[in-house]
Amino acid sequence: MVPSRCFEEGDARCILGELYPLAESEAVSFLEVPQYDAVFLFSTPDGQPPVLYDLVSGLEACPEYNKILLHYGDGVLNLAIAQGGRLLLANSYPAPDFTTAEYYLFLAVKSLQINPEVSTVTVKSPLSQEEEMSLYRYFKSVERP
Repeated sequence: MVPSRCFEEGDARCILGELYPLAESEAVSFLEVPQYDAVFLFSTPDGQPPVLYDLVSGLEACPEYNKILLHYGDGVLNLAIAQGGRLLLANSYPAPDFTTAEYYLFLAVKSLQINPEVSTVTVKSPLSQEEEMSLYRYFKSVERP
């Protein structure tokens, strides 16, 4: 994600290329995220936005002050966190198992100084009952839209 004021369409490939190695044949796309005055840059084989974009876009619908959305699947944790109207984090982490995904979730929550005991986490992917119960041990609530 890039702040809107720093983004020019012609620079999209260069900006994304600084963070992620791009093949010449890879197309770079972008979508605006007006609620955070930002632009989401991505490159996917099918041109569809990644899960992380959906999470960032979905933060606004969370009624809580601490907004925590996650998607876990295919060995990747996608995590978006906001407080009020301020985006604090949007990132993906390699997580071969749910315990590793929880580690990254708790690390992010702690480093952003968010109290999980008063926060709801919204999970946008299937979880086993055991995984869901594990989240309930730490968070006020676990939502499944």
